[in-house]
Amino acid sequence: MSGHVRHLYVHLPFCAHRCGYCDFVTVVGREGQHGRYVDALLAELELEHGLLAERLETVFLGGGTPTFTDGRELRRLLAALPSAAEVTVEANPETVTPALARLLRDAGVTRVSLGAQSFQPDLLRVLERRASPAVVRRAFYHLRDANFDNISLDLLHGIPGQSAAALAADIDEALALAPEHISYYELEAKQGTRFAHAHGAELVRQAEAMEGYFDLVVERLNAAGYRWYETANFCLAEADGRDLRAQHNLAYWLGRDYLGLGIGAVSTLGDQRRRNAPRLRAYLGSLAGREAPPREVEALDARTRAEERLMLGLRLDTGLPLSEARRSVDDDALGRVERLGLATLSADGNGRRTLVLTPRGRRLGGAVTVELLA
Repeated sequence: MSGHVRHLYVHLPFCAHRCGYCDFVTVVGREGQHGRYVDALLAELELEHGLLAERLETVFLGGGTPTFTDGRELRRLLAALPSAAEVTVEANPETVTPALARLLRDAGVTRVSLGAQSFQPDLLRVLERRASPAVVRRAFYHLRDANFDNISLDLLHGIPGQSAAALAADIDEALALAPEHISYYELEAKQGTRFAHAHGAELVRQAEAMEGYFDLVVERLNAAGYRWYETANFCLAEADGRDLRAQHNLAYWLGRDYLGLGIGAVSTLGDQRRRNAPRLRAYLGSLAGREAPPREVEALDARTRAEERLMLGLRLDTGLPLSEARRSVDDDALGRVERLGLATLSADGNGRRTLVLTPRGRRLGGAVTVELLA
């Protein structure tokens, strides 16, 4: 009997180099352990397989740098994973060769998320990124040559030293490539990272000057035909009817259950959230013995799920049904944000009401959501 989970995340932690701003679960190098790690992933998949539905909607390989994983092991992993309508792999540009692009395409990958971050050499050095702008463009063309028709570019704004002109130049470069999807994140100095130590004070100083940066991103991408469908995400509105939103991430924002495999991977399963420990040796040892890896388990009560549904659902341009938000929304606060032009309530022909943030409310994002919480 199959389970109900239709979304699978697989964490591949290996990287050639750990960038200073990164706070993800990563392991530098360890080429000799890539095969053992894939063995462990497949063992964990076997243990958890009963949770998965017969047909999956999405599979997402994140990292780390999934495309730094040894090519033979990456091919073996992809061949063993369940098929899905959308299969996404994250890639760093310097790892993308014509052979790798063909490997991904032949293995059934339908979507690649390319970590460009910037096209400005000085800003790439600040970020400790190894790919030059030329390498970023070349990687994109390798994926196009392998017939990928759903490519996402990851970019950052708010990089120390980034001027408005440099941001505009990055947007120009991205639009020239015409990817189907663009993620544009604000750079954060995560506590404990080298980046926070080196640049944290500078980011605080320039915060006010950069308040209009994301407005420029939204304005330019909207004008180029990209739909601002989530706080930091944009997709082309395809005339052929394709929905080019990131379907795996959309499942998170819509509050769907998902299973995560690998070190540090998170799963949300009904009334509990699990987080695998981020320790590679412990993970490999447990799965070698066909035992579940060490993990933390957090109980999720109905109120917590409702609050998360509100916080994530309001990131989307479609908002969320008020019936799903009612448990966590303060009515007085809702009236205030409506009067301030930060949110609207719309009703369909059957009287069902939907709560949607206005463009101004979406720019303020989390502050509006906190105000709404009962």
